[in-house]
Amino acid sequence: MEGQLDRIRRDSLKNKVVSAEEAASWIEDGMTLGLSGFTRAGDAKAIPEALVKRAETETFKVNVFTGASLGHDIDKLFTEAGIVDKRLPFQADPTMRKGINNGELLFVDHHLSNTSELVRGGVLPQIDIAVIEAVAIAEDGSIIPSTSIGNSLIYAEHAKAIIVEINVAHSEEWEGVHDIYDPGVLGDREPIPLKHPDERIGTYGIPIDPEKIAGIVLTEEYDSFSTIDQPDDETEVMAEHLLQFLRSEIKAGRLTNELAPLQSGIGSQANAVLHGMINSEFENLELYSEVLQDSVFELIDAGKVKSASCTSITVTEERMNKLRNNLSFYKEKIVMRPQEISNHPEVIRRLGTISINTALEFDIYGNVNSTHVTGTKMMNGIGGSGDFARNARLAIFVTKSLAKKGAISSCVPFVSHVDHTEHDVDIIVTEQGYADLRGLAPKERVPLIINQCAHPSFRDELWAYYEEAALRGGHTPHILEKALSWHIRLSETGTMRESKEGVTHQ
Repeated sequence: MEGQLDRIRRDSLKNKVVSAEEAASWIEDGMTLGLSGFTRAGDAKAIPEALVKRAETETFKVNVFTGASLGHDIDKLFTEAGIVDKRLPFQADPTMRKGINNGELLFVDHHLSNTSELVRGGVLPQIDIAVIEAVAIAEDGSIIPSTSIGNSLIYAEHAKAIIVEINVAHSEEWEGVHDIYDPGVLGDREPIPLKHPDERIGTYGIPIDPEKIAGIVLTEEYDSFSTIDQPDDETEVMAEHLLQFLRSEIKAGRLTNELAPLQSGIGSQANAVLHGMINSEFENLELYSEVLQDSVFELIDAGKVKSASCTSITVTEERMNKLRNNLSFYKEKIVMRPQEISNHPEVIRRLGTISINTALEFDIYGNVNSTHVTGTKMMNGIGGSGDFARNARLAIFVTKSLAKKGAISSCVPFVSHVDHTEHDVDIIVTEQGYADLRGLAPKERVPLIINQCAHPSFRDELWAYYEEAALRGGHTPHILEKALSWHIRLSETGTMRESKEGVTHQ
């Protein structure tokens, strides 16, 4: 205990140490909690687990606001315990997903750069208690975050009270990675003074009034590890298609071999596509992203990366072990920011990022659905993909052309839910090829998307739909009574195909 107390460098706070159970007892029915955590990293752990335990004998519900998804099955346990009234802004747990779609809890899906603005503007309920994971508390009371920042700054600033979880499993060497910056209130703020991904514009810790710290809980528990799939044959082909596109941009004089700051969304496919750059000719790469996944550290190891800016680090167990053992080396490359800065449209546009995100489905005109299966069932949430897609130099969406062993085409006549309109989608990449949609009218996009991105087994049906729609005319031809017929067929028969020919059953 004595060594752990050294993490609390402000002596007046050392008497605030309590158990997780005592801290959890302060949380009352109807409260709104602001929890640290972004994609399974830097998440509050002990107090959420204590709340779940409390729910075995008490009935209560709270609003749960985070940066993004949580680790340690917290969202699963919260759902099973029935203690969540409203959750935002992102989740990625199958049990919570089912609960959301069954109406057991409310979910607010919004762009990850917007949460801070909604809290700051008083649109959302005030945060009653912020629970922030940290590696230490500095002499001035500043909270030194761990492996993510997410929305921790805004929650700590606006909460009535703060509980700090000091996680001694994380090395104090994480101090110095963070760059905490608050842009100020809308209508009365200066331009964000960030011109390059590796610049620092803020402080190492979250500055707060130490009197707001109601309690400190000492923990020792590592983050949950990433569960992404490793690259496969199809994602390697997708990566090569993306590289060919980037080479064409260099040939046209729009990029150099150093490219432009890269952003890669969370997930196996986006990670795998970035992984494809390891053996490429590209060098001195800069990243300005939300999450740093395994592929970024593989690129650093390969000597390809100049700097990497993020709000979270989420990697596999093997990669995290290497990161912990070589943190001083990787720290020189990494800057970690609040998510409203990592995802801020102003900065994304200024830096001219190349954005790579994953689509659930796309249609023949370039609209993308990132969130809803068959238009109604929430998957995870839009995350930061919209923050980047609308503002990036190049908005690239990647996905495999088939899903569910060939029963589902990722390319459809009309997406069942629109997250990214055709106006915000520049490039679509599948294992079939890529379509550059910039500067093209809707009718010009159709042949590129069908012939170069759709799976061959669905192309004839896509062409048949478009040709019939074109007979009716219009700027963006559709057959309204058939536009979602593929999704209806999927719901009724389990496949988008008119027959089950071509569906595999391995």
